[in-house]
Amino acid sequence: SDLEVHDYLSQVLLRKGDLDGALEQLQSLLANFTGDKGPILERIAQIAYMKEDYDTMSQTCEQYIQLSPDAPQAYYLLHHSLLHKSNPVAAIAMLTKAIVLNPNFAEAYLSRAQILLGMGDLNAADDDASWLIEHVGAQEDVLLLKARIEARKGNTEQAIKLYDDLTEVNPFSIEAYRERGQLKFDSGDKTGAEADMKKDLELNPNQLANVSGDYSAEGIEHHVRQAYSAINPLGL
Repeated sequence: SDLEVHDYLSQVLLRKGDLDGALEQLQSLLANFTGDKGPILERIAQIAYMKEDYDTMSQTCEQYIQLSPDAPQAYYLLHHSLLHKSNPVAAIAMLTKAIVLNPNFAEAYLSRAQILLGMGDLNAADDDASWLIEHVGAQEDVLLLKARIEARKGNTEQAIKLYDDLTEVNPFSIEAYRERGQLKFDSGDKTGAEADMKKDLELNPNQLANVSGDYSAEGIEHHVRQAYSAINPLGL
């Protein structure tokens, strides 16, 4: 019943994929631990997130905030639960609180920008994206975010350039080929759209399983239009 044993056992069970077992050990540890319970609550919240148990996640994060009101990670974790409960405004508030407590919290900037983009607040999303590019650099998630913002703003050439950069960082990014192909198709570049569609199909054949036949048989435009109308490339 040593607390350290509960701790190690929770880690082993988590690595084995036994989320319920890991959670049980952490809850036992939490009930008997007299020190800083913040890290334990953080791990419980993370496992609840993996289990998609958002009620437990919310309760744990709120307990975490009560014990450690200056812990940015507590607010960041809580935003996941709020987002999955269809409360994006409250999720943004939690992310903003996390950023206030930790001005270099890159994950919080990224999540907030993604939510803002989904809500259509392109300028606010772009502010966060610009911060990320300045402080984090041209990472995959950042490039994808910025490309989507430019696409939504109607800056097609700039968006395509960002997708080009993304495919250099990750040549296996399905989102990059799919979304760049949509932009190329909309701007009249059917050859470029076809190339991106073929790459998308190569990387994820199940996604375009309903598109069959030789590309030239019925015409590039028909196949590309069929593919892109079926998969909603921008995912917005």
